[in-house]
Amino acid sequence: MTPIIAYVRVSKERQGRSGLGIEAQHAEIARYIAERGHSLAAAYVEVETGKGFDALAKRPRLREALAHAKRLDCPVVVAKLDRLSRNVAFVAGLMERRVRFLVAAMPNADPLMLHVYAAFAEDERRRIAERTKAALAAAKARGKKLGSPDIGTRNKAKAETRAKALRATVEPWAIKGVSASEIARRLNAAKTPTPQGKRWHPISVTRLLQRLET
Repeated sequence: MTPIIAYVRVSKERQGRSGLGIEAQHAEIARYIAERGHSLAAAYVEVETGKGFDALAKRPRLREALAHAKRLDCPVVVAKLDRLSRNVAFVAGLMERRVRFLVAAMPNADPLMLHVYAAFAEDERRRIAERTKAALAAAKARGKKLGSPDIGTRNKAKAETRAKALRATVEPWAIKGVSASEIARRLNAAKTPTPQGKRWHPISVTRLLQRLET
């Protein structure tokens, strides 16, 4: 059985937390693997945007998947092409890395077909953006207020709630003399992100403790 690396991506943090979209991609890939007689060597899950030709710099899990595939000399499979990107330049750049990509939704597609589909997807995204922009401009011209006036208030309230919960968690550890490294480890183990939605490091814990002291 040929080994294969699975790559799954959602673009929003709330989708990553809820599993929305992730389970469907895993199911699509699992069906493909079963039908094609592959064996799953590893699966990499990423919560990050796919925009831009340089998106690889913002997607560490994809870089890990590529490196793993190179070590095993095996392909990477995604559920749909847009889980890699809708950007033609980005898709072309990935293929130049000499790692074969397979798309579960297009099992018979060759590299040329994947380039063509990526071009269509990129063009459609551009058209959607243009239509959305035009619709918003027309609504604004009619005097319609855009956006929700309560969004800022709700976001601020959510941030304050998260800050209070974080303080209640960290302060007792700091009082007991737990090191910044250990606090970072505990927060990451509990899957508690930083206020910016990232992993904790000793320096970020130190900065947090300094803010709590003020």
